Amino acid sequence: MSAQGDAAGGKQSRRMSLVEAIANVAVGYAIAVLTQILVFPIFGLQVSLAENLEIGLAFTGMSLTRSYLLRRLFEAFRTNGAETSTAGQVARRRRSF
Repeated sequence: MSAQGDAAGGKQSRRMSLVEAIANVAVGYAIAVLTQILVFPIFGLQVSLAENLEIGLAFTGMSLTRSYLLRRLFEAFRTNGAETSTAGQVARRRRSF
C-alpha cells in the first residue's frame, strides 16, 4: 500500500489530511459569513462586512477547538480499550449464537 493509501479505502496521507482540514475550515468560514450576511438582517442586526468577517473567525475558532477536542477524546477512547473488538470479531460472535 502506498503512503497515500489505496482506492479500496486505505489510510489517508498526512498531507491529504492537512489539505482536507484546510478546505473544511475555509468552506466552513465562507458558509458562516454568508449565513450571517443573509440571516442577521432578518433579526434586525446591522453588521458591517468587517464585523461579519470577525464574527465568522470567532465561530471558526470555536469550531476548530470543538473538533480537535472531540477528535482527541474519541482517539483516547479508541486507544484505551473502549473499542476492543474489530468488526470481524463482532460478526464472528454473532454467528456463533
